[in-house]
Amino acid sequence: MRFLRFSPKETNEELIGILSKDGKTVFELNFFELGKKYRSIQEIIEHFNEKELKEVRNLLEGDLDGRGKYELKDIKILSPLKRTIHDIICAGFNYEDHLKEIKKDSSNKVLNSVYFSKRATKIMGLDDEIDGHFDLDEALDYEVELAVVIGKEGTNIAPENAEDYIFGYTIMNDVSARGIQGKHRQWYKGKSLDTFTVLGPVIVTKDELPLPLELDITSILNGEVRQQSNTRLMIRNINELISEISQGITLEPGDIIATGTCSGVGVGFNPPKYMKSGDIIECKIEKIGNLRNRIK
Repeated sequence: MRFLRFSPKETNEELIGILSKDGKTVFELNFFELGKKYRSIQEIIEHFNEKELKEVRNLLEGDLDGRGKYELKDIKILSPLKRTIHDIICAGFNYEDHLKEIKKDSSNKVLNSVYFSKRATKIMGLDDEIDGHFDLDEALDYEVELAVVIGKEGTNIAPENAEDYIFGYTIMNDVSARGIQGKHRQWYKGKSLDTFTVLGPVIVTKDELPLPLELDITSILNGEVRQQSNTRLMIRNINELISEISQGITLEPGDIIATGTCSGVGVGFNPPKYMKSGDIIECKIEKIGNLRNRIK
């Protein structure tokens, strides 16, 4: 099932919906009796269960006579989460080709995982404008990443049990100001400027994407393919990431783990190829969708 947050163009009201299997129609969750329980996708993540999932799926497969139904042309898709409960947990250098393009040395190996956090105060969604903050830094970069949405509280999770703690998956563009990163010799501020977290267009529940994942992952800048890989090439897979992060740290429903990016980011070119005002950046992940944005 693919959950999303959207706004009808006629009313601008923020609603919760489910995207149809063909990706052409959105069903408003509040239309169903079940929808009265939930006011946000965060509440769905915290409380939705397998029984309710089956109930909604059965309703969607029935004849709804057009009730609670919207065509994509009549709505604006918003970021699935308006706010995150904590800073986003990010895995760095989790694709070997990205490690090589940044370190410029094929002998470099990641012996231990690299983790950092990313503030997500103003989250952008599909077709929202990204503020490049060019007054602070002109080295604006993109990073397409698969983001895991945690669905159950857990600590010291064993790798083989990690899937039990997943609610679903979405796409994240981890927008980055490379000059600020270099200035401060760490990644937090350079990745945390307002609008630098882009999520969406939907959250796909884990039943539709069982582990292990083998999903094509791509970024396209102004029609030019920049990044192209597959999630099977992660150095540490999703089970390992969740297990390692949870050792001594409690993960909670709504936590987001960004699983790293592949080669092809702007800083990896010689000379670097950064984004500029007016550019269109698209981040695509197979079976999840296309997250498209314009740089302000």
